[in-house]
Amino acid sequence: MNTLLMLFLFVPILAVLLLGLNLLLATHKPDEAKVSAYECGFSPVYGQTRSTFQIHFFLVALLFLVFDLEILLLFPIALTLYQVSMFGFSIAIIFFIVLTIGFILEIGSGAIKVTSNYVEILDF
Repeated sequence: MNTLLMLFLFVPILAVLLLGLNLLLATHKPDEAKVSAYECGFSPVYGQTRSTFQIHFFLVALLFLVFDLEILLLFPIALTLYQVSMFGFSIAIIFFIVLTIGFILEIGSGAIKVTSNYVEILDF
């Protein structure tokens, strides 16, 4: 039997089997804390459909995505540096310079306040 076909048969069967075992053997004791909505550290206000949105979480997520992708793009460059020669290296340096300038602009605009103890994300 082909190994890929075996994988496509084995993985769904194993997933269904483990989910079934979980439903059969796991204890189910929901309480008020487990079933209540709890997002981003704010307790829900019942009867209110809107709440204030803190921009801190959004800024942290955006900064994480930008600089996480920068690190993600560093791996292929590091692995193929001999094949891409000087042209690929110069393109990578330009890419990292542009991202570094963006990071400096974020610090300069006050989006991130760097202190000696911690990094604080500020509101605009």
